[in-house]
Amino acid sequence: MHFTLRVWRQRNKDDQGGFQTYPAADVSPAMSVLEMLDLVNQRLVLNGEEPIAFESDCREGVCGACSLVINGIPHGPDRGVATCQLYMRRFSDETILTIEPWRAKAFPVIRDLIVDRRALDRIMQAGGYISSNTGGAVDGNTILIGKDRAETAMDAASCIGCGACVAACRNASAMLFVAAKVSHLAHLPQGGPERARRADAMIRAMDREGFGSCGNQYECEAVCPKSISVHFIATFNREFLRSTIVEPGLRTDAPADPHAEFR
Repeated sequence: MHFTLRVWRQRNKDDQGGFQTYPAADVSPAMSVLEMLDLVNQRLVLNGEEPIAFESDCREGVCGACSLVINGIPHGPDRGVATCQLYMRRFSDETILTIEPWRAKAFPVIRDLIVDRRALDRIMQAGGYISSNTGGAVDGNTILIGKDRAETAMDAASCIGCGACVAACRNASAMLFVAAKVSHLAHLPQGGPERARRADAMIRAMDREGFGSCGNQYECEAVCPKSISVHFIATFNREFLRSTIVEPGLRTDAPADPHAEFR
């Protein structure tokens, strides 16, 4: 198979950047998009040219590092898969593929197709954790959790933090990501100690990072590689309302840094 690639090249976050065109010849239909880029880079290096910078790690749809927008769709046209799970047989021969990075204020470009997604880590640091006594691991049957509740929590926990929801949203909102993390812990007893302030702390962190508000267009669910439902956003909204009732002074009295009072 033969393709023409329009790839976004940008040296750093201050560079204007732009698309450059590359041929991708003799591509096997069994190759993933990342393996196709490896092949193109190998030829660029042999020709003395700068290879295309892109991020990857597990290449099994687990880590979320392979975050690319392909023909205007985060992770490409297949639903429920990450870029590393998208194979070239999905495209017709001689197709022009436009490949670019996530587009969001909170995700500045590091180089070419790589963006800085540490904003999601800072949101997690604001409230996506639980309190647990140190020592040996607690036996799994000590706290009994109903099957439906456990499965719902696991559905939310399947979020890999890739940021596709942000890239797809016209407001660059991270609401599906935040909702998945809040909902995961809200359905488990281990998430109880921080429950009253978790939703509020994480939404304030999202605002600080420059993410937009939810547009209620469901683009996030459509491109999520783990098919996380927007229904978790409703769960998040209930948790947020609960935080304002349980601790009504939280928004005005809580420190900007949720860990500051413990230092």
